[in-house]
Amino acid sequence: MCGRFALFSDPDTLAHHFGLETPAVDVQPRYNVAPTQSVLAVQLAEDQQRRELVPLRWGLVPFWSKGPDNRYSMINARAETVASKPAYRAAFRERRCLIPGDAFYEWQTGADGKQPFAIRRTDRTPFAMAGLFEHWQGEDGSVIDSCTIIVTEANALLRPIHERMPVILDPVDYGTWLGTERPDRKTDKAWLQSLLKPADPHGWEAYPVSRAVNKPGNDSPELLAPITTASRFQ
Repeated sequence: MCGRFALFSDPDTLAHHFGLETPAVDVQPRYNVAPTQSVLAVQLAEDQQRRELVPLRWGLVPFWSKGPDNRYSMINARAETVASKPAYRAAFRERRCLIPGDAFYEWQTGADGKQPFAIRRTDRTPFAMAGLFEHWQGEDGSVIDSCTIIVTEANALLRPIHERMPVILDPVDYGTWLGTERPDRKTDKAWLQSLLKPADPHGWEAYPVSRAVNKPGNDSPELLAPITTASRFQ
C-alpha cells in the first residue's frame, strides 16, 4: 500500500516536470502527507488539454456514495481490480490523475515492530503516482473533491520491505494516463492497466528513517534523513 509520502519540489520544478503553467495553487513543502489530508494532483483542465495542479482530499469518495465512510479509507486502489471494482471503475474510465511526490514511505515488519523506510529517486527528481479522482456533492450542497493512489506488487527494491508499492508512471506515459495522447486508447481498460506495473528499481533507493514519521503531526525535512542500525529503534 501507500500510506504516506512527501512532496517538497518548488513550483517551477513541478511545472517543468509535469508540463504545467506555474501552479496557481499554494505549493508548500510537505514531508509527511497522510490520509484524509489535502494532496496536490495533476489533472486536465476544462479544455481537456491543459494540465493543472489542484488540491484533493486523499481518500476517494465515490460520486454515488452517501459521503466519507470511516469504515473504508479508500486511500489506495489495487491495480489488479481497479477497472472492475464498483468504487473505482467509473473513475478509472473517466477521471484519472497524477499524484506528484518526491518520496514515499513503506514499513517493514520486524521483531522490534514496524520500521519505516523512505523510497525516492537517486537523482532527486519528482515522480508521478497513478491516481483517480472523484467529485462528490451532498444533499446540503457540500462538496468533496477526492483521490486515491493505485498500488501494485512491489519491485525487487521494495519486496524485502513491503509486498505492495504505488504505481509510478513513466513520464512518457503521463499524457496517455491523463487521456490527452492516444485518444483511441483513452478508455481502453487493458491498455491502461498495462501501465499499472511495478517501477523499474534502477535509479531508486530505499533506506530506514526515524519512526517519527509514524505521527502525522510530524512534518519536517529531518523525517527523510537516513538513520543507522544503532539508532533505528530509538
